[in-house]
Parts: sequence; C-alpha cells; structure tokens
Amino acid sequence: MTSKGARGMSEGSVRSRRSASEAGTPGASSAPGDDDGRASGAVGQGDDPATDAGSDGQDGRPGADDATVVVGEGRVAALVREALGGRGPERAPAESNDLAAPWVEGARTVVVVAPAGEFGIRALKGETRRAFLVEQARRVARAAAAHGVRQVVAVTSAMVHGASADRPVVEDAEPVSPDAAGFVADLVAFEEALADELDLVDEPVLLAVLRPAVVVGPEVDTILTRHFEAPRLLVVKGSERPWQLVHTDDLASAVRLVAAEGRSGAFTVGALDEHGEPDVVTPAELVERTGLATVSLPAATAFGAAERLHRVGVLPSPASDMAFVVHPWTVSAHGLHEAGWAPAWSSAECVDVLMDGVRGRIAVGGRRVGGRDAAALGAAGAAVALLGTAAIWRQARRR
Repeated sequence: MTSKGARGMSEGSVRSRRSASEAGTPGASSAPGDDDGRASGAVGQGDDPATDAGSDGQDGRPGADDATVVVGEGRVAALVREALGGRGPERAPAESNDLAAPWVEGARTVVVVAPAGEFGIRALKGETRRAFLVEQARRVARAAAAHGVRQVVAVTSAMVHGASADRPVVEDAEPVSPDAAGFVADLVAFEEALADELDLVDEPVLLAVLRPAVVVGPEVDTILTRHFEAPRLLVVKGSERPWQLVHTDDLASAVRLVAAEGRSGAFTVGALDEHGEPDVVTPAELVERTGLATVSLPAATAFGAAERLHRVGVLPSPASDMAFVVHPWTVSAHGLHEAGWAPAWSSAECVDVLMDGVRGRIAVGGRRVGGRDAAALGAAGAAVALLGTAAIWRQARRR
C-alpha cells in the first residue's frame, strides 16, 4: 500500500498572496466528541510520486479536482471540499447490497478529513466519536478498493505526535505518540483503521496522511482556536510555546499537490521561513498581535485545574488536551516543501484570521469572563485561563 523512503528538506520564505481580511467571519457551534481513551498506530513516510498512473487528471496526473472526492464532517472538511471541486458526502455511506456507490464512482482520489477537535460535530446516537471515525475510515477504504480508486488521502493533525515542554520540531518520519488521549487518540485510531483496512485489499491503493499544524480559516472553531476566546492567553511556566498555523486554503493546496502527484506516506503540513525553519509566531509576538495579555501558571496548577474541570463534567475533554495550547508541536513539513508546496499564508497572517473570527463571535455573544463560562468555552486551556483571570480580578478587588 505505502512504501517508505523519500523525505526532503527545502528552504524558502512564506509568500503571502492574500490578506487576513479576505477570510470571513466565523460563527459559534457546539462541543466536540468526548471519548478520552488511548490508541496507537503508524503510517509509512512520504514516498516519491507514483509513475504508472493514468492521465485523466490535471496536467495528465491523477488527483485532479474533477476526479477527487472529499469525505468528512466539519468546517475544515467543508472548506477543503469546496476548494477541491465540491464533490463528496459528509459521511461515507454504508455499502449497499449491489455494491453501487455513486458518491465514489469515477474518482481517482478519495480525501477523508477527520475532525481534529472541532466543535459542532456529534457522533450518531449510541456511538462514541472514535467508533464512528473508525467505521468511516473502514467504509472509505472498502469503497476505494471496490471502485478502483487509486489513492486515499487522509487529513488528521500533527497533534498525533504529541506536545511537551521540551518537544523538538516534528518530522514527517516520526511515529505517533503512544500517550495519545481524548480526541487525539481518536485521530490515531482513525489513521490506524484506514491503514489496516487498505492493507487487506487485493489491488494496492496508495495512502497519504497529511498532519497539519494548527488549522484556521473562515468559521473554523476548534479546541485550539477557542484558546483565544478567553480574556487572557494561558501560558505555563517553564514552557515556550511558539505558534505555527495553517490556513485551510493552504491545507487544500497541500492535498491537491499530494493527490495530483500520486504521493503516499505521512506528511506534516506547515509553513517555513526563509531559512527553511518552521514559520512561527513567538509568545511575545502573539501578545502584540492579538492584544491579549497572558496569565502564567505553574504546569501542575494548570493541568490540575483542567483535570478537576473534566472530572466534574465541566469540560468534555481530558486535561491532556491542554498540552496542545501550552506546549510546542511545530512541524518541519520537509516532504511537502521539497515537493514544491508553497503556502500562501504565513503563521502571523493566520493569527489575524483567527482573531477576526474570535472578534466576530465575541461581538455576538460577548467575551466569556465568568466562572460559568468555563463550560461554555469547552476547551481546557481557555477554561483554565478564564478561571485564572477571574482569580486575578478577585485578588485585585480585595486590595
């Protein structure tokens, strides 16, 4: 299914072709899934393009938009689907008795987007989010194999590699974290189910897995973007957290490149600077760009508060989710950059897009500043930041 090998390095600056004001204004939605078990899995690393593909696609290569189907729920999936031609269902349907599958007929590439901590997505009644994602992965794999699809491209998140205070830059070749929990473990289980199911098919189907940094875009609302809805940004002492962000436009262009060239393997997705290093916004730059002050807590205090909120049912996700807003997990994206991928949005511009969306939601509902609003935020980092800010205000009033 997937061979192992090529991964490369390239240098180049982030070239902006659009302004943040073009991104639109997001709206609010409801909470993400709440399964907090563990899973592990692995996908082979980025390979050279397939050389024996047909020529019905863009530039004579497979993966052109008119031969691409995008499956997935949530705003990120919707934006990728729109960018790649608009074809595909939110959910892969169960196979019919006669094996007909109009949604995949004629496709060379099926893109399946797993929601990474997005709000507004619910599992079917009686299902956990993980069970639903695993079944979707299996349905996509079976449909691809049965209908002559040459390639499956999965979009998950670089969060599957984990985050920690001393975490080095994530390389394409790295395995997923064995300690994944919450919605991140759901993503790992999804990747594993897709790879396992494709390993069972008679005719080889290429599998590429794209794992982006923090994704932003019009109306994208995730556990990570909610971090910026608290009155202050949470930081934990002893951890420097640079922010690398990816616009959905650039995520779609990365999918398009991988599909068009028939590539397989695992690829991290993120912009690089002119020195070939991850393009990031530092904590100081983040404060200046967002206009938000920080609240700094010891790691034990912050994670302890998040765990208590989860235990009493205030937060749907475990405290471990908070690691992804207070610890680094920037990516190298060497494979994509060597293949010629050039993102249009820098991380700084993505912060502007994110804040435009946050301001839009605050303009409607008001900034969340009360103790009751911790549950409304639904994200551990933002909730702890909110409670920490409330404590600071109480201390100030007593003086």
